[in-house]
Amino acid sequence: MTPAIQTPPPLAPNTLRIVPLGGLGDVGRNMTAFELNDEILLVDCGVLFPEDSQPGVDLILPSFDYLDERMDKVVGLVLTHGHEDHIGAVPYLLRRRGDIPLYGSRLTLAFVASKTKEHKLSNVAFHPVADRDRIRAGQFECEFLAVTHSIPDALAVAIRTAAGTVLHTGDFKMDQLPLDARVTDLRGFARLGEEGVDLFMTDSTNAEVSGFTALERDVHPALERVFLQAKQKLVVACFASHVHRVQQILDLAVEHQRKVCYVGRSMLRNMAIARELGYLRVPEGALIELNDLEQYPEDKVVIVSTGSQGEPLAALSRMANREHPVVSIRPGDTVLLASSLIPGNENSVFRVVNGLVKLGATVIHKGNALVHVSGHASAGELLYAYNIVSPKNVLPVHGEPRQLVANANLAKATGIPADRVIVASDGDVIDLRKGRIKVVGKVDTPYIFVDGSTVGDVSEVELTDRRVLGEEGFISVVAAINLRTATLVAGPDLHARGFLEGTEVFSEITGQVRAALEQALEAGADDIHQLRKVARRTVGAWVAKTYHARPMIVPVIIAV
Repeated sequence: MTPAIQTPPPLAPNTLRIVPLGGLGDVGRNMTAFELNDEILLVDCGVLFPEDSQPGVDLILPSFDYLDERMDKVVGLVLTHGHEDHIGAVPYLLRRRGDIPLYGSRLTLAFVASKTKEHKLSNVAFHPVADRDRIRAGQFECEFLAVTHSIPDALAVAIRTAAGTVLHTGDFKMDQLPLDARVTDLRGFARLGEEGVDLFMTDSTNAEVSGFTALERDVHPALERVFLQAKQKLVVACFASHVHRVQQILDLAVEHQRKVCYVGRSMLRNMAIARELGYLRVPEGALIELNDLEQYPEDKVVIVSTGSQGEPLAALSRMANREHPVVSIRPGDTVLLASSLIPGNENSVFRVVNGLVKLGATVIHKGNALVHVSGHASAGELLYAYNIVSPKNVLPVHGEPRQLVANANLAKATGIPADRVIVASDGDVIDLRKGRIKVVGKVDTPYIFVDGSTVGDVSEVELTDRRVLGEEGFISVVAAINLRTATLVAGPDLHARGFLEGTEVFSEITGQVRAALEQALEAGADDIHQLRKVARRTVGAWVAKTYHARPMIVPVIIAV
């Protein structure tokens, strides 16, 4: 990996430059730029969801900095599938340039279309593609291949260029009995291998997991047991894009004579799109509206909800906190989390689980029952893929560093030379030239934070301040100074929030702050900023020594 910023050399003719703008080091914000002869093709444009250490942040976008001065060179954006970590940032990219052609499957583009509508973006250039379709975007010829994932209509993409052929798997696994009978196109992978794949970019999420990923069908018996054992209300939380899982729940609900109610805006939107396009089969009379929920006995309903990742504003979190306007969790209810944990969300998820358990619910999740299987290829499947593709070079993608390294080791185990396997990080600039890849530089790829309606205005400095406020509280110090006479007119008054709220605790330090300010004034201090530093330093030293704490200290010095 290349730790420091190193300006890459000018791009040589007929050399393919690959710049990961997100997704190499995180499970999220996936985006890669492919640059050739003054043209750029993008693959994916997703978001990363914030962790507890990023308070107030709604979403994290890929770094668009590299593209901002090259936006006119972009000839297309290929979207491999409809998960948020691959499409969630598309509207923010289109705000920078609204006419970028978008290529993806029907379901993927339908999900994107609903987002662009919410963002009030018009005249978006959608170009639906299907398995084995070939399109040309500038100098890039793209061929799409079916892959199995935890969402319908996922695609791998082979990118043919003057510099060589790249095969990007997107997210994939090799489920041989998928619920929609759409298997990963291994024959297509093998055909490309015979033609020659110069660079193989492979999903790394499960590279540390031995063997093969379990089949989606293997989940059915555990789901059926949940339905058999649930005696009251049943709440199922899953990803709002997991059409296959919702289909299983719908079928079981009909079998067990329960009505299904969707809860959560994204769940309602996505399932409506999936149904309209024919990816979700809804039996007649199976669905009911949220407002009609109370008309049915609790043992005759299934609530399919968002919030499986513990998102604070999602429906399931509101249920756990007794804040949902319609759905109340009571002793004897059953809650099923039919999803895996996204790294970084563990605390949020178990906070919700604990809240549900305190309300008397039985909570079933992947940790205590086979109610979810991964959508990503495990080590056995990755080895299989390397052997049938026989690539000249490998660049593992989509994963944390440990997963990228594990994937690289699998590639080397199949005989690919170590110097042709690169473990890269976001911002590494990699050139494919004459059949070999090489890291030639690094560009800055900072996180872009979305906070409400603001994009990019929140920095790490603000996040540090928010963490301090949330964890340690703050102390304000207010004093009035007459700079003309160099005297303290009023104060200091100390107040706190989130830190030992009683004002009596400040009786000791108040005199020290007064003395420090008066001493500074006698020494000739006539600058408000300098006096603030005196107050902050005095209070900070006292708090650290007395309470071993580091609250934010906010000095307010008023000149009169």
